[in-house]
Amino acid sequence: MNAIPQAVSLSADSSAPGGAAKWTVAQVEALYDLPLMDLIFRAQQVHREHFDANEIQRSTLISVKTGGCSEDCGYCSQSARNKTELEREKLMPVDEVVAAAKKAKEKGASRFCMGAAWRGPKEKDLEPVLEMIREVKALGLQTCVTLGMLKEGQAEKLADAGLDYYNHNLDTAAEFYGQVITTHTQQDRIDTIGEVRKAGMNVCSGGIIGMGESRKNRAALIVQLANMAPAPESVPINNLVAIPGTPMAAAKGVDNFEFVRTIAAARITMPTSFVRLSAGREAMSDELQALCFLAGANSIFYGDKLLTTGNAEADRDDALFAKLGLRPV
Repeated sequence: MNAIPQAVSLSADSSAPGGAAKWTVAQVEALYDLPLMDLIFRAQQVHREHFDANEIQRSTLISVKTGGCSEDCGYCSQSARNKTELEREKLMPVDEVVAAAKKAKEKGASRFCMGAAWRGPKEKDLEPVLEMIREVKALGLQTCVTLGMLKEGQAEKLADAGLDYYNHNLDTAAEFYGQVITTHTQQDRIDTIGEVRKAGMNVCSGGIIGMGESRKNRAALIVQLANMAPAPESVPINNLVAIPGTPMAAAKGVDNFEFVRTIAAARITMPTSFVRLSAGREAMSDELQALCFLAGANSIFYGDKLLTTGNAEADRDDALFAKLGLRPV
């Protein structure tokens, strides 16, 4: 028997208006409190109801415009306010982006994600990005971009170009957000996600674990994501990469089992979403990654770099997949 309080249900409330399941912070905290084996078992049951447990979706992420961002995100090497060694770069030419996409497809990626370090795109910057989307889409790859906050009408232009996913992470719980970012609010991010939904595109939104937040903050972030109507189709869970020169450089992070619990909580509360093992994977052992897959992660970034930080090398991923009998999709 476990020690979960009898008054706390471990299932979402499906009696909410419109029949949408709603989770509470107490319910997700109760999931975190389960014995780890029980939590993983439950997550694996949910996972197998909706996905092939031996398939992992692979995405490649590149930075098409690096550095010089005006925002003060405390974890980010690309903020102009942070004293990192990253050099500012201009927007990549379209042909170079297409060449990178072709290489990613040859290595087995099914989705190609393009990131630009902007508060939000100016209209003059949007047109070359639209061309990138059209060209990458023509290769037969799913397309995703992360460009910051969108102005009215920009989401529709991205959708018209054929964009499949727009990434805009909530990063952390609303009550902790101001300790990470002060130059915009989390509501600004939520508003952009609303624009993406109105334009008919899929949403990619998750968060970062290990920035000094509490377990309750982590549970609250999961609740915010799970209670979106609908939940994001793709949910990246990032393990903080503490970058020298950023305010988060000395962050202690979370232990491995707490990270696995977060993956499992995301899987249980968002059963039909792809839960992506994202930043921080380069430092994870094969055994920890396998435990994350067992807890319901079924997507990874595939390649040698994530925007400006390292990533597990493709050859290492291929070897790990072979060991575990996993199939890329």
